[in-house]
Amino acid sequence: MGIEVKSFAVIRGDNPDKVNVALHDLEHYGHMRFASKPKRIEPNFADNLLVSVAGVPLRAKCNSAALVELDNNAGAAISKLRKIHPPAHVVIVSPRHDVYAELMDKSELYPEFERTWEPHHRDVV
Repeated sequence: MGIEVKSFAVIRGDNPDKVNVALHDLEHYGHMRFASKPKRIEPNFADNLLVSVAGVPLRAKCNSAALVELDNNAGAAISKLRKIHPPAHVVIVSPRHDVYAELMDKSELYPEFERTWEPHHRDVV
């Protein structure tokens, strides 16, 4: 019956460009599937999510943040995340975290994160 439980990725960065690059890296290098379009969340909310999920004090505030529902379960997402090095802080939220239910209920209410950054592809010969 193995129903795969989804998870969320919270991406915290210094600016929207770093968050955009991190989203791109999650999809292309981490091979993560997004179950929805990334949503813009308030940086303060993202900082609070980090403290809640990681259980450690905040070392630095972020200036831009996004939330995206993943088609991957938390264990798979964390494993894939360890293999890449996005330019923003990524926190995986699973159903075992207290904030998961709130994110499930409210994630569709957040505005879409504007993904204006386009990667520069170079042809390799």
